[in-house]
Amino acid sequence: MESRLLGQFLLTGVAGPELDADTARRFKSLQPGGFILFGRNIKSPQQLRKLIDDLRDLSDNEPIITIDQEGGRVSRLRLIGNEPPNAHSLRLKGDRKLIKQHGKLTGQVLKLFGFNLNLCPVLDISYDDEADNSLKGRCYGTSAQQVVDFAGIFNRAMRDQGILSCGKHFPTYGSADCDPHHELPVIRRTKTELLAEELIPYMALMPELDSLMIGHAHFPDFDAARPRWPSSLSYNIIQKFLRDQLGFDNGLVMTDDLDMGAILNEVTFEQAIQHAMRAGNDIVMICHRIEMVEQAHKHLAGLPDTIVHAALERVERAKRKMIRPDKWSMERFLAINDDIQQLRVDTLGAERAATLSVEDGKRSPVELY
Repeated sequence: MESRLLGQFLLTGVAGPELDADTARRFKSLQPGGFILFGRNIKSPQQLRKLIDDLRDLSDNEPIITIDQEGGRVSRLRLIGNEPPNAHSLRLKGDRKLIKQHGKLTGQVLKLFGFNLNLCPVLDISYDDEADNSLKGRCYGTSAQQVVDFAGIFNRAMRDQGILSCGKHFPTYGSADCDPHHELPVIRRTKTELLAEELIPYMALMPELDSLMIGHAHFPDFDAARPRWPSSLSYNIIQKFLRDQLGFDNGLVMTDDLDMGAILNEVTFEQAIQHAMRAGNDIVMICHRIEMVEQAHKHLAGLPDTIVHAALERVERAKRKMIRPDKWSMERFLAINDDIQQLRVDTLGAERAATLSVEDGKRSPVELY
């Protein structure tokens, strides 16, 4: 396998709002399959589009350009535009037209900037809206059917605008009692219990999802012989269950961020890369320790050809669905931005809409990146 093709399995963060010469040379050499952007990469509308164009220009193959643009606090673009309502607020409002509008506007603004995949919808069920498990405000339902209904509406509307979707966090974070950004949750739900509830949104929406993200949690019912083994590295969960049993055999599967405490505290970096791919993932995500991307590339070189070829086929299949971005227009951005504010007002009411999310340091790091 040509070394540059191994880079297709890497989804890497970017250090800042522009590419310096060393970073550009590194990415040109490694040819990552995709890039994920965070708040540190976003300073102005024009700057963001230029950064994305520069990343695309470095890539021999069309790269995945992705972001977490969910709504509320987990909306990276609120740094340069209006803040969309979150899934929780849309759920409470219960207006399907507003959820559809949220998906449509999300797709439009992402396509304008040059993104081609959004890391949502969240398909976790909220069992406690105040739980400290990274999901506060991010869930479309308190039951499986509500998640299917509302997340499905959002997903279809966003994809209609040409943005690929990613259901997360398989199998579930919903019943986690801690935040995987800090430590590894242990979820004692059995396969039978998961199939009866938490996995219903995934099974129902699977034909309409372009990719799935695997969360970091230990499920003793799947990996009893490997205490504290993360689901994102689990062959039993990804290959045997998700792919072979549930039928997501040709779908694109990626890890959640391997820079989270649930991984860093449990396994070595080499184990994380090697086992993630051997378990059935197609893409490993390294969001923050960007200096480790070259090391990750070296660890990929030791994988069996059968794993490499299967993953490469799935990456290429997903990329064939990606479309080129719209021509940049500041006027178009401002028009979409106005529509996002109107959506916020229609969902929350004028008084609540005027109060934006505040980073109080008590919530999950996912909201601060």
